[in-house]
Amino acid sequence: MKTALITGAARGIGLATAQGLLAEGWQLALLDRDAEALAEAATALPEALIIEADVSVPEDVARALSEIEARFGRLDGLVNNAGVADFGPIRDTSFARWRRVMETNLDGPFLMTQAFTDLIAAEGGGAVVNITSISGLRASTLRVAYGTSKAALAHLTLQQAVELGELGIRVNAVAPGPVATKLAMAVHSPEIIAAYHDALPLNRYGSEAEIAAAVTFLLSDKASFVTGQILAADGGFEATGIGLPALRI
Repeated sequence: MKTALITGAARGIGLATAQGLLAEGWQLALLDRDAEALAEAATALPEALIIEADVSVPEDVARALSEIEARFGRLDGLVNNAGVADFGPIRDTSFARWRRVMETNLDGPFLMTQAFTDLIAAEGGGAVVNITSISGLRASTLRVAYGTSKAALAHLTLQQAVELGELGIRVNAVAPGPVATKLAMAVHSPEIIAAYHDALPLNRYGSEAEIAAAVTFLLSDKASFVTGQILAADGGFEATGIGLPALRI
């Protein structure tokens, strides 16, 4: 039975991915630093191994590796989903805020993938999926730290794919566009929602389950010849440019 480890798994895309993989028959390990949310996720997925850890702390990463080895003895899929968002003007972004974003969004996937490479390779290989963002593919205001971290993660994905391919490890990324998470719906005003709908060719937000489906595909044998790719699951957002509504047909 294949085994997957998902970081940032206590809620949102991480939890939806766990549910999707469980339906496909995978064994699961859920990692998150939010103990309360992780405990709640554990009640919904009692079969999963629960690991409270911070992906930006090397000692926590090493402990997670030990727990996976002890419980499963193998790892076929790693989903680097843990991330933090920080939105604000460049001039108001302190170095402390910048580092907080970078250490989770970029350092975390580096540390996790590096730590688990040998375990994934031991069974002949497997797959890593990094969760980037449409903000890493197209610039936007108020996202200097977040967008830069996700753009760097996209390139880290390519570096990992090139170097780890000879071990049988495929590395790809999913770049979600606007997703109707509880948090997004709580903070997006009607004006923001309308603006996103206007900018998206599909005229709607995505769902957590739709992003999870893209991740599940990249982890699966159906994607056995796919590596080094950044899949934008974004409703067509990346394909659009700056256009004036008055000039549209």
